[in-house]
Amino acid sequence: MNATMTLIDLAGWVALLLWGLHMVQSGIQRAFGPGVRRILAMALGDRIRAFLAGLAVTAVLQSSTATALMAASFTAGGLVEMVPALAAVLGANVGTTLIVQVLSFDVSKAAPLLVLGGVVMFRRGTLTRTRDLGRVAIGLGLMLLALAQLLVVIAPFEHSPTVALLLRSAVAEPLIAIVFAAVLTWAAHSSVAVVLLVMSFVAQGVIPLHTGFALVLGANIGTAINPLVEAPAGDPAAKRLPLGNLLNRAVGCAIALIFFETMVPPLSRLEPDPARAIANFHTIFNLASAVLFLPLLTPWSRLLRRLLPTRIRPLDPRQPVYLDESARETPPIALASAAREALRMADVLETMLEGAREGIVRGDRRRIGETRRMDDVLDRLNAAITGYLSRLDPDELDAADNRRLAAILGFTTNLEHAGDVVEKNLMALAGKQLKRGLALPREAVAEVSATLERLAANLRTAAAVFMTGDVRAARRLAEEQVFFRSLESDAAEAHLGRVRGGGAEALETGTILLDVIRELRRINGHLVSAAYPILEERGELLPSRLRH
Repeated sequence: MNATMTLIDLAGWVALLLWGLHMVQSGIQRAFGPGVRRILAMALGDRIRAFLAGLAVTAVLQSSTATALMAASFTAGGLVEMVPALAAVLGANVGTTLIVQVLSFDVSKAAPLLVLGGVVMFRRGTLTRTRDLGRVAIGLGLMLLALAQLLVVIAPFEHSPTVALLLRSAVAEPLIAIVFAAVLTWAAHSSVAVVLLVMSFVAQGVIPLHTGFALVLGANIGTAINPLVEAPAGDPAAKRLPLGNLLNRAVGCAIALIFFETMVPPLSRLEPDPARAIANFHTIFNLASAVLFLPLLTPWSRLLRRLLPTRIRPLDPRQPVYLDESARETPPIALASAAREALRMADVLETMLEGAREGIVRGDRRRIGETRRMDDVLDRLNAAITGYLSRLDPDELDAADNRRLAAILGFTTNLEHAGDVVEKNLMALAGKQLKRGLALPREAVAEVSATLERLAANLRTAAAVFMTGDVRAARRLAEEQVFFRSLESDAAEAHLGRVRGGGAEALETGTILLDVIRELRRINGHLVSAAYPILEERGELLPSRLRH
């Protein structure tokens, strides 16, 4: 019973350590995520700047996986070259050792103060960043508390021959210890947590120091597996960077194993404190790997390109381009990616409006078919954006994030509905006109053409309002409703006049023209919907159009 309770305590404190680390990472990413992503993107020019940027960004985010995924998204998108991206990942490997260095000192007494300060900042903070930093302080406090309690739980193991024998036999050989730690780190998604756990076991004498060194090597391999697993499937080029990072660490571990027996004694003498020795070895290994591989990145990148060539395939317009899965951990970046994809939907709808003009005004049968098929592109992109946003963690979204998310979903839904009107109604009217050989009057053709051009301009204004939230542009867009109401009213009167003075053909032609104007007004209504959230937030809307 005592052994069972001890294992439960051990698992609980390890879980608290992981949760504290998650709070630190998520808090820092929410507070500084967009800024550090921009810094990383700007610094990926040469290998030295990229190395320092990767080190700095990972020291802030405390996640080499996040840095590696960001760098991988840049290389997959063709924004940066492979060499500086590999250098940034080498820097990220060094940066993730810094928190281990800090926590290797006895700072457990600061845990209550950090939790108290973090709760005050989180509950009393009026600024979003203050609340995020409060989350970071709470996470650090929980990590320190968990590490202190781990030492208490593990202490009896030192005097338990059975437990000590079991652990030492399980990881007796360095190679077995490396594989064990790699699997554990891959499952935990955190090399920091595993290295801190190894420090606790070594500090209490449960496992010897040289076994702790081997476990650290395995943790470094395990943390490089996750970016490779999470890389986008389909294009092998997207896996170049994470594979290069994994191979870098594997080669570094192989070299360390060759000299393992000779390097353990001097490292042990260098730092008498076992926990500090583990932290130092973790840092030294990553620094040595960076020194070894930085000069070799150019031929290394060539080898990766040869192993994973770019798959050349035509771009499928139905597939999203900007929905970066690695950005979902940072809501502002994820929302910006979704907004950028929404603008692609606006471009598709503008092409459909041009196709509608060709189909109605010129009777182009080919453009009618093409325009109808493009509605499937809108449907697919809308579904992809909705699915992407639904996978964001609600707990990571603040009030501003939720408002932006709702605006993106509203904008894309209205674009998709407008596309349905073009495909199902406008193109049906164009097909009907073509099938029956009806020709619109010259003045009607000019009117429809001018209205479609005006509608395309409104679409561009709606996209600008969606991106900038400009009140003046939103007012201009909303005022377009007046024009389209007048247009429909005038079209109805003109239709009545044509019916009185013409025959059956005039009646049918006028009916088609009136239906076209009505559908154009419906499309404009969906576009104007982009202005309403902005105007309502600024108090620019009346509750009703009815006269009081």
